[in-house]
Amino acid sequence: METMTFPRYSPDDIISYLRSHILEGAEARNLVKGDVFGNPRLDVLHLIYLRILQRMCKIQLEHAYMMPLNVDIMYPQIYEGFLPVCNLYIHLERLLPMCRISDFQIADVLNPKTKRTVRFLSGILNFVNFMEFQREVYLELQLTYKSAMEKIQHLKTVNQEAALKLEKLNMVPVEHEAEIKQLTGDIRELEQLLRQDYRRKQTALQEVTSQKKTDIAEKTQKLNEWKVSMSALKEEQEQLKSKIVESPEESKNCNELMKETIKKLKRSMQEITEKYEGYRDAVEVLPSCQVELQLYQKKMEKQGENVERLASVSSEARNLENQLESAQEELKKSKKDEMSLKRVVTAKHEKLTTAQIRLKKICEDLEQHKSTVFEHFSKVQEKRGAVYDKVMAISKEIKQKKNSIEQLKDDAEKKTAKAKEINLILKTVLDKCHESLLKAVKTSAASRAEKLDEIRRGLFSLQSSGSTS
Repeated sequence: METMTFPRYSPDDIISYLRSHILEGAEARNLVKGDVFGNPRLDVLHLIYLRILQRMCKIQLEHAYMMPLNVDIMYPQIYEGFLPVCNLYIHLERLLPMCRISDFQIADVLNPKTKRTVRFLSGILNFVNFMEFQREVYLELQLTYKSAMEKIQHLKTVNQEAALKLEKLNMVPVEHEAEIKQLTGDIRELEQLLRQDYRRKQTALQEVTSQKKTDIAEKTQKLNEWKVSMSALKEEQEQLKSKIVESPEESKNCNELMKETIKKLKRSMQEITEKYEGYRDAVEVLPSCQVELQLYQKKMEKQGENVERLASVSSEARNLENQLESAQEELKKSKKDEMSLKRVVTAKHEKLTTAQIRLKKICEDLEQHKSTVFEHFSKVQEKRGAVYDKVMAISKEIKQKKNSIEQLKDDAEKKTAKAKEINLILKTVLDKCHESLLKAVKTSAASRAEKLDEIRRGLFSLQSSGSTS
């Protein structure tokens, strides 16, 4: 108790707190410092304790004047004056250990001292303040928990409504199912036709490119052969130049002729390359043109047959395009609605996560508070167990004393029965003695009377004899 202390209040503070928070009406107005401290009035101090018990433990005034039902008392009228003090002591002994006071005694109720009463009242007031603070904290937690639960329920309802709306948007109406099936079938057929045309064109282009590649390979082979022959001729010309010795004029003429021939050859080579390029372009264009001409011929042959089909298909295609455009517009609108709903749902999910985090924090705080309360409750229960053991020991002693009292009562009853028997015997003996005494008195009186008569007779005779003489 010295390590776990509580603030000590001054007597003035205690009196002011009792007037403002515990007592009411005339009781608060008539309360004076001298009624509690110094030479205290027991009735005022007992009333203050009763009001504290009424506020903290919800004990009514009737409980202070009630005899416990589990106690057998022969004459309960004897305990009427002591019952309020005893009940007050029992309830205070249960309350004060929770206020960190463990040395409360019945003498503190019957003969209180100022220092001990100040300490008891300061501990009680500290516990009252603690209870009020914890009550406010608990009410705040309860309000936050209720608000969080209401928000969660509201968010759940909103999520359910959003889910129903999404299901409605995803569901296709029965009226438009046939149209949508037709549109999907037509779209698949068009896709198949487009794929077939693409494959045909791709195969035709591959054939044309393969032919062009073969032609280019043949021409490149010919060019390579020409280049090899030119290189061989140049080598032979150099060899011949080294063997032939000519005059400078002839060599100059030959050189000029050779230059002219080289120029002519270069011109011829350029012309050949140009012609080669022209032929190559023409060759590249010819197969594609031939293929296209063949395709156009086939198409022209089929065109006469499929004019009517094309007209019907074009009208159906226009209708389908219009339906597709309307369906795409509806899909865009539905996608926009879905995006807006998804945004709302994500925002609500975020709110839910934040609310769940807050709930987890609140639950953790509640668990911590519960743990502290349970620890305090366990300590109180330990103290209560010690008090209960004391009470049980006292009850055992009381039972033993009751048993001894019953034994003494039985012995007293036996002794009273024996005394009654002895009294009866003595009464009978006394009666007999009285009867014998009465008889003796009567016999003695009769003998006395006889003796007196005899004496009187003797005197009378003596008087008569004297007179004669």
